[in-house]
Amino acid sequence: MKKKITLTILLVGCATAMVIAAGQDWKSGIAWTKPPIVTPGEKPGDPPSDAIILFDGKDLSSWNKNSWTVENGELTVKPGSGEIQTKQKFGSVQLHLEFATPSEVSGRGQGRGNSGVFFGNYEVQILDSYENETYFDGQCGSIYKQRPPLVNVCRKPGEWQYYDIVFNRPELKIENNKVVEVVRPGYITVFQNGVLIINHHEIEGTTFYHLPPAYEAHEPTRPIRLQDHSNKTKFRNIWVREIPDTNQKPEQTREPYYE
Repeated sequence: MKKKITLTILLVGCATAMVIAAGQDWKSGIAWTKPPIVTPGEKPGDPPSDAIILFDGKDLSSWNKNSWTVENGELTVKPGSGEIQTKQKFGSVQLHLEFATPSEVSGRGQGRGNSGVFFGNYEVQILDSYENETYFDGQCGSIYKQRPPLVNVCRKPGEWQYYDIVFNRPELKIENNKVVEVVRPGYITVFQNGVLIINHHEIEGTTFYHLPPAYEAHEPTRPIRLQDHSNKTKFRNIWVREIPDTNQKPEQTREPYYE
């Protein structure tokens, strides 16, 4: 019996070697859709051709109100005026956003350069975390009250920084305005100043400041929001790309084969 098994293995191995030697390619049997062509920006941070521009330094026409200050190509929080949110609603997106906390340092902890970018219910914190200690799951780059950044890569107050964020929306089963099942949780990946600081982390629910996280009923698409936390944080060059909700493979049209 052992000889028979050994002989079979040898024959299979020889057959595989002959196929490879013949220069044949292995095919998955999946009829993939041709990827669309997107032209990248000329410089890092420039929007690609399929981007939706949210702020280009000119006005707040993509946002629900214009109470914040637009000057010299920059958008500045007007303390006490409240948050702003996009007119358009989004699901899963890639977001690019540039920000600068106030150059004049005032306050400490959560009182220094505080703002935030919200994907519906889910906040990525913006804060002056340069030589400014606070609770780690509330410092700059954190998923607020859920996950600290892997590293602190904050620049000095007043210097421009940037986020590149991938937000994968959750899929929720809702009945009577209550979540009865989390079909697929949300995920967030964050690069700050070109450095990976949040690596495809599973969102645990709404990023409350006063409660433990829990998923709440909401629409699949929501506005993107910028927070007014009484600090004159600045923003520029904000754009998004809508992305598919899943990366599931299409079904095979035939069994894998060699060609």
